[in-house]
Amino acid sequence: MAYKEKEIEKLYFSIGEVAEMFNVAPSLIRFWESEFDLIKPKKNRKGNRQFTKEDIDNVRTIYHLVKEKGFTLQGAKDMLRNDTQAVKDKMEMLDSLKRVRSFLLEMRDKLH
Repeated sequence: MAYKEKEIEKLYFSIGEVAEMFNVAPSLIRFWESEFDLIKPKKNRKGNRQFTKEDIDNVRTIYHLVKEKGFTLQGAKDMLRNDTQAVKDKMEMLDSLKRVRSFLLEMRDKLH
């Protein structure tokens, strides 16, 4: 009898993996780390950065503000200083609406 093994969830990601997720250079992630207190990856004994899912969510927030919304670094810092959670909540809402839109377009295409 076959059984499905529980998938092991990865706890830490390298800077290269994080950069690849956002299609940016690792140097940009390092730069944002120096500019934003929000990004604080742990470092292992070798000094390599180890990003958690929370760190990646924080990078996603900064990416959204700077790359998608066109904020300057100072503008993004100001937004985050005022209310980080509100920015994250708005991003989640936008992601949710994008998924609903995608679903509706898919349904429309199936009906035609």
